[in-house]
Amino acid sequence: MNRAFLLGKAPPLPLGYEYADTPPFDAVVIGSLTLQQLLRFQEEQVLSALAEGTPVLLYTPGLPQAPKNRSLSASLAAAQRELKNWGVIFTDGGQKRLITAETARAMRRDGRRPGPDAVLTPLAKEILEGLD
Repeated sequence: MNRAFLLGKAPPLPLGYEYADTPPFDAVVIGSLTLQQLLRFQEEQVLSALAEGTPVLLYTPGLPQAPKNRSLSASLAAAQRELKNWGVIFTDGGQKRLITAETARAMRRDGRRPGPDAVLTPLAKEILEGLD
């Protein structure tokens, strides 16, 4: 099983990773964030993983909400958009299949394409570009 560094609480649904706190990691899983963590995102392990091309998954039910404050809710939505722009993969733990760079290389070698429900890491997208 693949190993992932876990930030926050473990998601109640399996995401396909064994959580560990010592390297090496195949991915980073963000199980939950506080309001402050989301609004002022500075988690070193996550930022380092993104810089190195390691997949980072964020379990969306673990995101903070502010339904009674429109301004705060808008700021939270903007913070989420920024994380997506950085390459963080949002998941609700559904049946979507995560395609990592390693899987993408094997798919390219075999001439296979990912299914419509697949979620590709940024590096996997690059590897599969131009595959007809």
